[in-house]
Amino acid sequence: MQVNPTLAMEARKVLDLNKSERHIRGGLATKEKYLHQSSMA
Repeated sequence: MQVNPTLAMEARKVLDLNKSERHIRGGLATKEKYLHQSSMA
């Protein structure tokens, strides 16, 4: 199987960006979840 270097670089960029933002998104998602839970109680 031939790997397309350009595609590999693009994928790497996307994955790195994803990794760098994951903790931010995870924190927001958790915050949202708890906000909805506490307002329902």
